[in-house]
Amino acid sequence: MNRWALLSTAYLAPVQHYALMYAYGRVCFEACERYVKQSFRNRCVIATAGGVQTLTVPVVKPSAGAGHDLIRDIRISDHGNWRHLHWNALEAAYGKSPFFEFYADDFLPFYTRRWDFLFDFNEAIRETVCRLLDLQPLEVCRTAAYGTVEGGADDFRPLAEPGCTLPELSGFRLPEYYQVFTRKWGFLPNLSIADLLFNMGPEALLVLRDGVQKNY
Repeated sequence: MNRWALLSTAYLAPVQHYALMYAYGRVCFEACERYVKQSFRNRCVIATAGGVQTLTVPVVKPSAGAGHDLIRDIRISDHGNWRHLHWNALEAAYGKSPFFEFYADDFLPFYTRRWDFLFDFNEAIRETVCRLLDLQPLEVCRTAAYGTVEGGADDFRPLAEPGCTLPELSGFRLPEYYQVFTRKWGFLPNLSIADLLFNMGPEALLVLRDGVQKNY
């Protein structure tokens, strides 16, 4: 594909975000949109013994109020010892998964080091995940103005909103894969990329490959 995929930033983004990265190979992240609460920009969803669990990165209240500050300027809050809580949740959910121990050392620094900006934090995680997935080469940019990508882009920013899925937008098919709690909850689609990576390891890339077949 010659066009770019335009995405919103996301914390441990859903699997469908990475399926798009695989499909397009050229991804631009929207840095100039207004911050929106209760989206994947600062939260992710994982599978646990108790069902799905949402992990939210707390942010400093925007100076001009919600909906005014640009996402690139949103700062992470240290409120509530969230790093410790998130890491414990990931460990409890995936400690018995096939590949958690294999990748744990790559993820732990994100929960022991302090980050100032949400956008930078999300981007650092994305870079790590792409490296672990061997999702390379991948051209990446960030917008300098809202919705502006040189050369044109297909807009997938709505995927940052919970409930919006790729089939609604483009006919992408996200296949099922092994999950630790499938027998208890059935297959849970489009969870955080952490779910796919910890459960499938190197084969996660094959799941992404199979998820980019369009129905034309």
